Amino acid sequence: MRLVKLHLFLLCVAGVALLGHQCCDAKVMVEYIGATGQPVTLILFQSLGDKVLRWYNPESPQLWINNAFTSLTSLAKEYHLDGIDIDYENFPRNNASFAYCIGELITILKNQSVVSVATIAPFHTTVLPYIELFNKYGDVIDYVNHQFYTDKVTSPKGYLAAFQLRATQFDKDKLLPSYEVIGRGIQGDAFFDALNLLEANGFDVNGVMIFSADASSSNNYYDERKSQAFLTNSTSV
Repeated sequence: MRLVKLHLFLLCVAGVALLGHQCCDAKVMVEYIGATGQPVTLILFQSLGDKVLRWYNPESPQLWINNAFTSLTSLAKEYHLDGIDIDYENFPRNNASFAYCIGELITILKNQSVVSVATIAPFHTTVLPYIELFNKYGDVIDYVNHQFYTDKVTSPKGYLAAFQLRATQFDKDKLLPSYEVIGRGIQGDAFFDALNLLEANGFDVNGVMIFSADASSSNNYYDERKSQAFLTNSTSV
């Protein structure tokens, strides 16, 4: 099923709650056009004020999971959240616990009906921990929001090549094209040419991730509206 509705995600990292805070600094806004047709509100914990949270290897992974579950359950109820987006962007050299901790956390959150949607947001320098996470817990991850604008591709053919690469690393049907408004990577109508090229090469475009709402407001959400029209008329099933 293709989604033809525009959803606004408030993205704020599972680590915030572990610091004892019951709210988040929602510094990042992301619009999401996905594949369910139902409104979904997600929270992404990525920063606390000016502090960027970094993944660390907890001494007790199970304690970390339990604390994260408790805190995120409270946040989900308070803010009426439907899902979680994982966007850790800093990892230690010897990362031994990220996949297990995050994968088990998502599993418990879904099993207990705290969230119904889980997404991950790797980019070119952080893809390896997310590949491990997806390989082990892909059944509980709904979408892969790879930040293609960090791959430094500026043409439709370059975008296709980048998408083909990431499709070998993740499930091609869960992989979503992404776009940064007035930012890095491919820009303007070339992005929509890239979407057509993806379909022409056998990929189902099941949704689009657009960053960010603040930038989009200056052009009356042109890219969101055009993405919505593309999905409505898409040949994907």
